Amino acid sequence: MKNYVDVNEKLPILKTIPLSFQHLFAMVGATILVPMLTGMSPSIALFASGVGTLLYILCTKAKLPSYIGSSFAFIGPMTVASSAYGKQAMLSGVIAAGIVYVIVSLIISYTGTNWINKLLPPVVVGAVVIVIGLGLAGVAINWAGLNEAFTSPSMEGVPRWAWIAVSMITLGVGVLGTMYFKGFLGVIPILIAMITGYIAAFMLGAVPDESINKILQAPLFQLPPFMAPKFNLNAMILMAPVSFVTLAEHIGHVYVVNNVVGKDFTKDPGLHKSILGDGVATIFAGLAGGPPNTTYGENIGVMAITRVYSVWVIGGAAILAIILSFIGPVAAIIQTMPMPIMGGVSILLFGIIASSGFRVFVEDKVDFSKKRNLVISSVIIVLGIGGAAIKFTVNGAPVEIAGVALATLVGIILNIILPKVSKSEEEVPNSLDDKESKAV
Repeated sequence: MKNYVDVNEKLPILKTIPLSFQHLFAMVGATILVPMLTGMSPSIALFASGVGTLLYILCTKAKLPSYIGSSFAFIGPMTVASSAYGKQAMLSGVIAAGIVYVIVSLIISYTGTNWINKLLPPVVVGAVVIVIGLGLAGVAINWAGLNEAFTSPSMEGVPRWAWIAVSMITLGVGVLGTMYFKGFLGVIPILIAMITGYIAAFMLGAVPDESINKILQAPLFQLPPFMAPKFNLNAMILMAPVSFVTLAEHIGHVYVVNNVVGKDFTKDPGLHKSILGDGVATIFAGLAGGPPNTTYGENIGVMAITRVYSVWVIGGAAILAIILSFIGPVAAIIQTMPMPIMGGVSILLFGIIASSGFRVFVEDKVDFSKKRNLVISSVIIVLGIGGAAIKFTVNGAPVEIAGVALATLVGIILNIILPKVSKSEEEVPNSLDDKESKAV
């Protein structure tokens, strides 16, 4: 008996809406954080993520379930470009980043993906997937209030015990719901956990007064602050190279979705279609006044827990994001969602992503008695989780290759240069043959 909802399955509207809200709530914290850190409007980011996701679904022929949201990799270059050339000029850099994606997708459409499969064998993919999950572990712990050294202006005046209590209540409901809820409740445990967490946050005083005032004062209808880009070559040169960093992360996400859903999306609809969708979504964001986009690991975690892979549900979340970007009070509730709620669910979601990496190792029978596999996976995991980074400047602005991107690039290089068998392993068969001949 099938216990999952496939990619192309369409559910009744009364089931689709809460499932879509679940995806919306899972991604909203990170999506609105990027514009908040770069001086942009969270509403326009919400709008751009919704439209961007629909464009992504269109480009992938509705065959690949992924949600598109604001990318953290561009925060540094966006800040520099905005201060040096202005926000409108920075938006031309966002468009340039999307164009790089489109060019790469065209190259892959002509050359195929066999070379990518050779560059990214299971030992590299599994390790990168683990890094994607565990690389975000520190973020989840910070949001959950479990790191005493971490503070946030959005949680000023909230006692640490209340912060932790809300995150643990949210996590607890998520875990119990995943394991014990039945029927339809069994596929929306994250949504139930976040609603429960919000109620707990109000009761424990973990919703700052500023957030409450923002919700009460929000107009019923508001137009997202759209902004037209202004061509600036310097901003484009500054931001375009960052796309090569996020491309590695994008490919890693596609392989995670492959593993979760049990299909090879690099063949159908094709990796080039996925990269094209990401690029088109980012170009639209730049034209509308929003931040660059990328595929989201949080939503992959939701699919892994619920086993609902329907692209209709993802599309529903996108439509809800667009609608809510125009509705003041609801948009304010989402934008002011207490950090411990996001922290509680993120502990579960990010951990599940990492576990998917171990699943790659098991299902593809990666042999860790071979030193080559051991070296590649070890280096990828330590670089990705340990905070390694390479920093350089482009046109006077800082660019950083770190985390998933750096780990993936190093893993690819090691996979190319390391021999299939180490010298010590070459000697083992000979010694065994000697022993067998003596025994005879």
